[in-house]
Amino acid sequence: MIRPGSTLGILGGGQLGRMIAMAAAQLGLKTHIYAPEENSPAFDVATEVTVAPYEDEASLVRFAKAVDVVTYEFENVPSETAATLSAHALLAPNAQALAVAQDRFLEKSFIAGLGIDVAPFEVFADEAELGEVLERIGRPAVLKTRRFGYDGKGQAMLRPGTDAAAAWVELGRAPAIVEGFVPFEREVSVVAARTASGAFAAYDLCANEHRHHILDLTRVPAGVSRETEEQAVRIARAIAEALDYVGVLAVEMFLVSDGGRERLVVNEIAPRVHNSGHWTLGGAVTSQFEQHVRAVCGWPLGSAARLGRVEMRNLIGHDVDAWEEILAEPGAHLHLYGKAEARAGRKMGHVTRVFPERD
Repeated sequence: MIRPGSTLGILGGGQLGRMIAMAAAQLGLKTHIYAPEENSPAFDVATEVTVAPYEDEASLVRFAKAVDVVTYEFENVPSETAATLSAHALLAPNAQALAVAQDRFLEKSFIAGLGIDVAPFEVFADEAELGEVLERIGRPAVLKTRRFGYDGKGQAMLRPGTDAAAAWVELGRAPAIVEGFVPFEREVSVVAARTASGAFAAYDLCANEHRHHILDLTRVPAGVSRETEEQAVRIARAIAEALDYVGVLAVEMFLVSDGGRERLVVNEIAPRVHNSGHWTLGGAVTSQFEQHVRAVCGWPLGSAARLGRVEMRNLIGHDVDAWEEILAEPGAHLHLYGKAEARAGRKMGHVTRVFPERD
């Protein structure tokens, strides 16, 4: 167990690292942020910072020895970085969770191996094999790079008439998979936490709406049946336990309606605090950021109960210009990330609104 007054190391200096550091400070912990970018948003709220590349072994070792536990805010931590940190400090979540989540083929194979539904998928090696895979899976389909895809990046829709080979060239001929298109009714996600001792807590299933492939709005509750909600939590718990996971993770899913019957298909997992869990900051008894700190430090998990009906909207690009109007709105919880420049597609902050429960 990591005691108050200890130092939490955080790999990555973006808004997620910033909000983890703020939660850690409320619990009496110091934070040390490691990131390659100068003036990272998380630096404003950290006790100490290290600015160095993720491949700088000497800096990583010094960082690991200066903290009591290391966590991270993004899943594309290089495997060599994770190995170096693990050799000198406690790393949570573990390197296996990183490896699985970093590669779409490994991720979907892992989830399917647990008996959990995923979209049909296949890997291919060249253009000829890409054509053969498409014939088996059918169109529409989605071409996705195996690594480094987020917010719609690293993927292309393959509709009837789409030149699949050209689409792959546009993705740089990177190692990729073909995934069958899921005709979903809505996108949903579960944010949950697990400790090293196996304690588990899940927040309510939330419904997510995207704009230009970036999360725009999250609503809780998700408006699904109780059976579907319980199934979603069981799925998240099965994945966390199979990975021996420690910390907060998100499981993104498609809700499919088959003749009026709801069915869940897992899209992907994120081994970290997640944008669709931002509603918990002001909308739940314990935020996902505090929950993550509790989990990686070996502390009891907090209550994941909602405080009402909740809506969380991302402030993307110049949406943030409405900050004064939002501050004047009764009951709105505004969170700005301290980024100097608003750009198209850049997450600048979010606002959470909590409403009374409906009957």
